[in-house]
Formats: sequence, C-alpha cells, structure tokens
Amino acid sequence: QVQLVESGGGSVQAGGSLRLACSASGSIFSFNAIGWYRQAPGRQRELVASITKSGYTSYADAVKARITISRDNTKNTQYQQMTSLNAADSAIYYCHATPSDKIDYWGQGTQVTVSS
Repeated sequence: QVQLVESGGGSVQAGGSLRLACSASGSIFSFNAIGWYRQAPGRQRELVASITKSGYTSYADAVKARITISRDNTKNTQYQQMTSLNAADSAIYYCHATPSDKIDYWGQGTQVTVSS
C-alpha cells in the first residue's frame, strides 16, 4: 500500500500561480504513471496532467501551456506547477498513481481556490 500526500493548495487570485506536490510513502521510480485529477463542485473528476515512468507528459486541453508536471524519483515526489490560474481551475486536486495496470492509489486531495 502506498500513501500519497498532497500539499501546496490554497487560495490565490486570478492570474496567480501555485505549485502542488505529491509525496509518496514508497518509491515511485517504477510507477507506470503518476498525475493529478481535479474535481469541482457538481462536476465529475477529470484528469489534469500525468507523467509516465519514461517521462512522457500529457495534459488536459484546458490547462495546456499553463501547467507543468514533473517527478523527482529521488524524493518520491511529483509536482504540478500551475500558472495563470483562473476561476475555472478552482477544485480539489487529487494525486493519482498507477504502479501497474491493475493497481492505482489516490491521495486525499488539496483544495485550490482562485478568486477573481
């Protein structure tokens, strides 16, 4: 069992930036992928960004060019740098890891609130 702990959420004004971090209790080196989902009130959870074991990144269209995901295997941590935030980015952000095709883990989530 791997525990994922998010940090870095908070309140920011529109146009501002935040960096989210997700620390894993174990090694993420061999994980197939690790990434972020978000869920706003009344909406389904959606994929924001992910990064594979080989470093391939993918982003939702709504956040491309504004979000950068990275991973530091030596620290068992992945990061999501978010810039030019707007109200539509307000949501609970969840760290998600898939060590293999049959296993996945979720963090507890961190709240991001963007005020205009």
